[in-house]
Amino acid sequence: MSKLREAFEKGEFAITAEMAPPKGTDLSHLAECAKLVIGRVHAANVTDNQSAVMRTSSLATCKMLKDLGLEPVIQMTGRDRNRIAIESEMLSAGFFGIDNLLALTGDHVCVGDHKQAKPVFDLDASILSTATMMNNGTDSTGLELKGKTDFFLGACVTPEYDPIEVQLLKMEKKIKAGAKFFQTQAVYDIEHMRKFRELTKDMDCKVMAGIVPLKSPGMAKFMTANVPGIFVPDDQIERLKAAGKGNYVAEGIKMAGEFIKQLKEENLCDGVHIMAIGAEENVPLILDAAGL
Repeated sequence: MSKLREAFEKGEFAITAEMAPPKGTDLSHLAECAKLVIGRVHAANVTDNQSAVMRTSSLATCKMLKDLGLEPVIQMTGRDRNRIAIESEMLSAGFFGIDNLLALTGDHVCVGDHKQAKPVFDLDASILSTATMMNNGTDSTGLELKGKTDFFLGACVTPEYDPIEVQLLKMEKKIKAGAKFFQTQAVYDIEHMRKFRELTKDMDCKVMAGIVPLKSPGMAKFMTANVPGIFVPDDQIERLKAAGKGNYVAEGIKMAGEFIKQLKEENLCDGVHIMAIGAEENVPLILDAAGL
């Protein structure tokens, strides 16, 4: 059984961390980062050719993490594979005992490093309904499987999207398709999370707040200006500036830890998903700062 699912069922504050496979076959650094969080997080998400950049596959990396003793969450996008390939990969993940799956549409190939690639998008959010069918013992055409999967299914949501009603409708559809938990886009504004908690409190799902530690004032301004659904309050940018250039990363880690602590104390989410974005070695420091 999924440890992440078990944590939610026990009412624990669930913690996941993102692990991004490298562009190459050397996974040694990622393995070392994984060892640092074993016993401190319930599971680790493995991205699927993140930002449409070709990397080692999520499936292979999940297998490595599982062998190390860290429960993986396989991320699966509809961008690169048709339904035959996606269902085949789901069966492979099930065979390896990978218990968690996060369904995503995926960034378009135009933003990645293989712009000549043909986007597929045969399945998008319908990855969830397909995975639900496979959990029930059939493929997407209704044909019986010889051995079914048992995925704990998740999806993504953006609490700061405007209008928020669009995200709420998508959440309801994803829940009907089988989503049991949601990991949010990066959030920084505690008031927005208070409102989002109120809007989603009666939904039949768990919500994990996305935590991306700020590395500089420039990063904060860039995300606010260019990434839909992300807003960094001015006071946090000013706090980074006041810390001084040599202290940006450390201050960002401290701020992330304080935000997690406040989310937990106010019961504004059921857990957190930490995305260190290329600095997975900082995840333990963020957990330390949060007192977790």
